Amino acid sequence: MIPFFKILLCFIFLIIISTSCSARKTDVRENVKSNLEKVKNNSSVEIKTGADNYDNYLPLLKDQKIGIVTNQTGILSNKTHLVDFLLERNVSVKKIFAPEHGFRGTADAGEHVVDGKDSKTGLSIISLYGENKKPKPEQLVGIDVLVFDLQDVGARFYTYISSLHYIMEACAENNVPLLILDRPNPNCGIIDGPILETAFSSFVGMHPIPLLHGMTIGEYAQMINGEKWLNNRIECKLTVIPCLYYNREMNYSLPVKPSPNLPNDQAVNLYASLCLFEGTNVSVGRGTEKQFQIYGSPYLPKSGFSFIPKPNFGAQNPVYNGIECYGEDLSTHTRVNRLELKWLIKAYQTTTDKSKFFNPFFTKLAGTKKLQQQIEAGTLEEVIRESWKKGLIEFKEMRSKYLIY
Repeated sequence: MIPFFKILLCFIFLIIISTSCSARKTDVRENVKSNLEKVKNNSSVEIKTGADNYDNYLPLLKDQKIGIVTNQTGILSNKTHLVDFLLERNVSVKKIFAPEHGFRGTADAGEHVVDGKDSKTGLSIISLYGENKKPKPEQLVGIDVLVFDLQDVGARFYTYISSLHYIMEACAENNVPLLILDRPNPNCGIIDGPILETAFSSFVGMHPIPLLHGMTIGEYAQMINGEKWLNNRIECKLTVIPCLYYNREMNYSLPVKPSPNLPNDQAVNLYASLCLFEGTNVSVGRGTEKQFQIYGSPYLPKSGFSFIPKPNFGAQNPVYNGIECYGEDLSTHTRVNRLELKWLIKAYQTTTDKSKFFNPFFTKLAGTKKLQQQIEAGTLEEVIRESWKKGLIEFKEMRSKYLIY
């Protein structure tokens, strides 16, 4: 028989281990709560992104060989780029991995981005767009820690979260820890739209989530791990460095354009609603200075507003290049707090030839065939929204497990 005191010691040990594990899980949330208390007592406190929360991650990078997944949005509050900041502090940065739009963020959506070197630092840049969406094992050789710092906008089809999936998968398969420097989601308060059906998974929608997911990229990474969405249900060794003095009800203005065709806060707010037009014969203003703030086509009724797309920094060959398009200017529209369907429905109802309105890309963007079918059938917007209700309730319950703020 095992002596009573040995049983007691084992029991105490198990309690200590359990408490320790629980503490590690709640550390991030407790730190965030503590910082929010400071905000309540000091209205002048500014949000700090994960990149600015460097006291919490620089010790983790000491004596490590680092790869960085970033682009032009990876800056600190003093406008210093993360790569330069780390090099100034003698962190051993070995490679840069760049997503869609490239390291400097100048490539158009879908444009082929080639590997190269950063002219300022001489570091190798590896493109994670096109055929090489997932880092290859040989590209991770010699990397002890991979750092991820990208600004997301909270929409399922914004491809940085798809890049995140593949990066987490590559890290898990090659035993490389991933450190995410979190950033606020400028549309964090909005959770809306149809849930993606897995049969329609693609690079513009990989997971069963709504069009607007209401999470930061750090929270989203925790969901990818927790829901076992990586190949073979593997799990990435993940550390999230949280934002400071931030909660999800706060408005957040992006200091840098997250991509060439999202030039300002208005475009970022309207992006999810207007991006569905990319699966139709309607332009969203690529080739103008009001991308994702206007929409129109030659097939919509003539109105008091029109525009003519021309090649520019964000669109080398825009839809309807040189052709007058009729539609609406939403550049001064009040901020939306849901996925707006009214403009899409109106355009379909008033286009000259409904059979040419939708193209196959619409289903990938919507993540379901049902939305197109509903619009074609003349289903009322309220009824369409009601069809999302069950999925959104289930998603919010799942999402709650991974929230930091």
